Amino acid sequence: MSNSDNFPKELYYSKEDEWVRLTNDRATIGITFYAQEQLGDIVFVELPEPGTVLSAKETFGVIESVKAVSDLFSPISGEVIEINEALTERPELVNENCYGDGWMLVLRISEEKQHESLLTAAEYCTLIAEREQS
Repeated sequence: MSNSDNFPKELYYSKEDEWVRLTNDRATIGITFYAQEQLGDIVFVELPEPGTVLSAKETFGVIESVKAVSDLFSPISGEVIEINEALTERPELVNENCYGDGWMLVLRISEEKQHESLLTAAEYCTLIAEREQS
């Protein structure tokens, strides 16, 4: 079901189905193609206020679909410097383009090399394949 085309190689992934795009000391975060596919049609996204300081694996918000309500987890630590305001009006952007217009927030990273604990695209694809077999 999940092929590697759905998981850009330049991104990092968490076991909780978030992705991270690193640019200098900034990390853009969203949920993966797999996660949005599992959730179905997204109807609501709740994000933290800019200025919020998050720790890795801490809940940063909630995403609601026609099927379920799920917590969102920060893959890395840092301060929220921007949120995707467009998701308030159009939460379906997460379904339409989870790696583009459907991004959720940008953190100023608090520690370098945090991404080394995250998964590569290949490792994330393996994780999904294992989940689907169990």
